[in-house]
Parts: sequence; structure tokens; C-alpha cells
Amino acid sequence: MIEDIKIPEDRIGVLIGPNGKVKRQLMKKGNVFIEVDSQTGDITVDGEGENFYKVCDVIKAIGRGFSPEKALKLFENDYLLKIISIKDYVGKNSSAQQAKRGRVIGREGFARNEIERKTNSFVSVQGKTVAIISRVGDLEAAMKAVEMLLKGAKHETMQHYLETKDNSRFEL
Repeated sequence: MIEDIKIPEDRIGVLIGPNGKVKRQLMKKGNVFIEVDSQTGDITVDGEGENFYKVCDVIKAIGRGFSPEKALKLFENDYLLKIISIKDYVGKNSSAQQAKRGRVIGREGFARNEIERKTNSFVSVQGKTVAIISRVGDLEAAMKAVEMLLKGAKHETMQHYLETKDNSRFEL
């Protein structure tokens, strides 16, 4: 199988790593071949099997702003990557997108940190997307918290949801 992935040019160095370390690690761990066009950010992944898809997700996660260490969590069986498009909530208006990015991050990173802490997830706000790396059981709560903020909910409402989400599983 072959998959073409585009990542921002400023993330190419992170994907390649010092002296090619990250790229080599991905190729070995996933038993794939990775070709990187350093000028355009075009990545081609060639391989087979489940690890092929995991390598593709790791590359997408690095492209969305995660460190290689966090992105490599996606090789663990119970971790998933979810990328939410901010454009789906505000359209192409760049100032509206910037405002929504700011809402998800919060003052001094508070909102993002709360989501990460209370859902055991990693959240990255990059460009026109919010990306989440999370365990399967926590992904839904992290996604809902981000979507609440993108839809205009107050930060306090999102915090209340995160504080009560675990209790709601046991209500009769």
C-alpha cells in the first residue's frame, strides 16, 4: 500500500529528526519505506499491515504539532488520533478560526491543559485543526470538550462537563 501525506514545511525537520533518527525509527518500527520531499512537505509511505496505518497516523500527528515522543504513543494498541477541523465550525474566515484556536487553548494554555489532564489525552492546536491523541476510552470525552469550545460553550461549562463525565457513567 502507498499513502501520500502532506505536512507543514515547518514540521518536516521534526519528522526527520536529528540525523534522520525519527524517520529511521518509524521505518524500522512500522516495516515501511518513507520518502520525504523536504521542499514541499509531501510524504510517501509504502508498506503493508497494521503498522503501516500506525506510521501514517504518527506522521499526521507530527504534522499537527505533536512531538515524536507523544506521536509514537499511537503504536500502542489502545491509542488513537483524531483531527478536528476548525473550519467545520467557523468556515474559511481566518480571524474566526484564530479566535476558536484561542478558545481551545485558553488563557496561558489553561483550557487545553484541563482537557489533557482530565481526559489523559494530548491536545495540539495547529493551523486549522485541533488534534487529539488519546486512549480509546478517553477519546470521546476529549473530543466533546474540544467541540464544546468550538461551538461557543463557556470554559466553565466545558470544565463542568469534564468534572462530571466520569460520574455520568454510573447513573441509573
